[in-house]
Amino acid sequence: MAQESPKNSAAEIPVTINGQLEDSHEHSFKSDLKCSLPVGLGLSETKITSYGFDSAKEGVVEAGSFPSSSASPKSSVISPSPAAASRLAGQGCDLIIPTGGRAQQKSGPVVLADEVKNPAMEKLELVRKWSLNTYKCTRQIISEKLGRGSRTVDLELEAQIDILRDNKKKYENILRLAQTLSTQLFQMVHTQRQLGEAFADLSLKSLELHEEFGYNADTQKLLAKNGETLLGAINFFIASVNTLVNKTIEDTLLTVKQYESARIEYDAYRTDLEELNLGPRDANTLPKIEQSQQLFQVHKEKYDKMRNDVSIKLKFLEENKVKVLHNQLVLFHNAIAAYFAGNQKQLEQTLKQFHIKLKTPGADAPSWLEEQ
Repeated sequence: MAQESPKNSAAEIPVTINGQLEDSHEHSFKSDLKCSLPVGLGLSETKITSYGFDSAKEGVVEAGSFPSSSASPKSSVISPSPAAASRLAGQGCDLIIPTGGRAQQKSGPVVLADEVKNPAMEKLELVRKWSLNTYKCTRQIISEKLGRGSRTVDLELEAQIDILRDNKKKYENILRLAQTLSTQLFQMVHTQRQLGEAFADLSLKSLELHEEFGYNADTQKLLAKNGETLLGAINFFIASVNTLVNKTIEDTLLTVKQYESARIEYDAYRTDLEELNLGPRDANTLPKIEQSQQLFQVHKEKYDKMRNDVSIKLKFLEENKVKVLHNQLVLFHNAIAAYFAGNQKQLEQTLKQFHIKLKTPGADAPSWLEEQ
């Protein structure tokens, strides 16, 4: 070729692996390279290898560790083409060599993660709210007992609740008496059975009184059998009344207790709101009034809901109570009347009518195979 094409001066600078330059170009190359490196990265922290454009390999600029560091150099960052290398010197400080293989972002939106809530602070806040609510309710109860505070009263609902509690006490008394009767009847039946066995034994051993002992033995055995039938009817009556008193009525009274607690909370926050409304209205009290109004509305909705639940449960309880007690009282009357009238068939028919199955004595005892 008559004339060689001019080469870029940046491509003609030989650089060693330690970053040392030849004497002729040392000063000018350092000044150009500092403009193209990120802030805080010195010449001693880089490794630059340059080839001529006659070679098939392209120039490589790498960012590595400090010379004193024992870690291996990081991966290459920029591999310019021959056309881009010719413009490398002219770009100057516009070229930014990233550090560690990641591009540096000059600007952009910053997203902050939500702070993790502290569980201890949440528990402390729950304790604080519970303590404040307990204080308000206790103050309301004391005020009502001292006659200073007002309370919300639903006359119709309160009357139904009082009747229910009074009936529960009466049903519990009937239940205790029926259990006493069952215990005494069981002892009597047990005694009659033993007496019948004793008469039967004497009828076999006393020939002169064989018929007399035999009649009494048969009578006592029949009474014991009828007593067991009556005992089954009484126990069925006791189980049904016990379910009504200690489960159905108790469940309704539990809802009544929740209703009364909601009523106390409602009155407590109502009193607070009334006191705040009577006071001055300024920049300090208006937020308190608004917060008190919100709490009052929440407890008012809870109170209305519990009052509605109690009304519905009382209605269903009354229907269930009438149905259950009607059947059980008919059973108790017919069984007692048939037993003391000596009408064995009527007594057995009463048990069949109410689908009562008597347990055979000793039926619950395990067999000798199960005992093994």
